[in-house]
Amino acid sequence: MTAVTSQQPVASGEEQRPVRQERRRSPRRTAGQIVLYVVLCLLTLLIVLPLLWIVLTSFKTDSDAIQNPFSVFPTPWSVDAYITLSSGQQPIFRWFLNSLLAATLQTAIILVTASAAAYALARLEFWGKKIVFGAIIATLLVPPVIFLIPNYLIVQNLGWLDTIWAISIPGAASAFGVFFLRQFFIGLPVEIEEAARIDGAGDIRIFLQIVVPLARPALATLAVLSFLANWNDFLWPVYVLLSPENLTLQPGLAQLQGAYSTHFAIVMAGAVIASIPVLILFSIAQRHIVDSVASSGVKG
Repeated sequence: MTAVTSQQPVASGEEQRPVRQERRRSPRRTAGQIVLYVVLCLLTLLIVLPLLWIVLTSFKTDSDAIQNPFSVFPTPWSVDAYITLSSGQQPIFRWFLNSLLAATLQTAIILVTASAAAYALARLEFWGKKIVFGAIIATLLVPPVIFLIPNYLIVQNLGWLDTIWAISIPGAASAFGVFFLRQFFIGLPVEIEEAARIDGAGDIRIFLQIVVPLARPALATLAVLSFLANWNDFLWPVYVLLSPENLTLQPGLAQLQGAYSTHFAIVMAGAVIASIPVLILFSIAQRHIVDSVASSGVKG
């Protein structure tokens, strides 16, 4: 009994030491979390405030937008900008559909071609694979404006000027997409593909039924980036789209600015309309990325 009682204070003291250490560390952790939350809130405001200013300016009148450009709320509230855009004076909804069709078509082509090329460069063995991959990476170092004249001549010879193909096909060969997906495919476990190959599956079946489902997070990310690149493109549509009704949204919104005056409310209303598909796409892609990562079943 004496031996047991003599050890109890020691055991209780040993148990209390980690508790004291945790109590000592908790204020530091709390202070670090507070600083982190403050920084995140400031970054959130830095991102949200310009978007909020665009939305509020779209509900202003022209005089209010010019006289009070930094005012928070419109005085008075007005929907004249949206009424003007929907009145048919400018084919903004036609521009919207052109941009949506071109961005969707180019994104779909990029996902198909880039995923197939990336899988071949990541898993298949053939002569000159490193040379091909090096050439693809080298194109990333070339400024895109250099390809402006060659692409224009190709589009002109194909008879694609002033068509939807001119703004969707030339940018469908994505070197970044090939590099991005190749790096993701290399990180996938080879054992899953080897097990499928033992069961008699070929390369095409392994790619379509195993690799592509596992690569949904990377494909969703690439889809968002490709869609945004085409949606926000301004320079290339200006060169290849000649008719006002065939313009995309970005060069079309630039026409809302006059040479001597600018209707700020109308321009901001067009910017709000242009941002709606991007926000919807990002929210959908974010949900799919989280679901894909959670249900992929790949464990390191």
